[in-house]
Amino acid sequence: MYKSSLINAVLLILLGIWGYFGSGSATALIPVVFGLILLILYPGVKKEAKIPAHIAVILTLIVTIALFKPLSASIAREDVGAIIRSLVMLISSVVALIDFIKGFIAARKLKNQDV
Repeated sequence: MYKSSLINAVLLILLGIWGYFGSGSATALIPVVFGLILLILYPGVKKEAKIPAHIAVILTLIVTIALFKPLSASIAREDVGAIIRSLVMLISSVVALIDFIKGFIAARKLKNQDV
C-alpha cells in the first residue's frame, strides 16, 4: 500500500511540474500540492497509522476524480503530452487507491481474526 502511495506522490509532483513548465498554467501545480501533501503523510502511511492513511486515501480519491477534467480538456485540445501526463497521473492514483482499499480490507480481516 505505501509503495504505490509514494510512487503516486512522486508522479503527481514531477508530472505536475512538467505540465506547469509545458503550459505555463498555474492549475498544473494542483497535482504538485496533492503530491507534496501525500509525501508529508507518507511516513504515517508506511507505519500503517490510521489517520495519515485515511487522509491519504481521501486525497488520492479527490485527485483521481479531479484528474478527469484536465484529461478531457487535453483530449479536446489534442495535446498528446498533456494526455499522457494526465493518464499517467490518473492511472497512478487509481492503482494507489486500489492498494489502499486492499490494505484496509486486509487490516479489517486481521482485526476480526484477533477478536
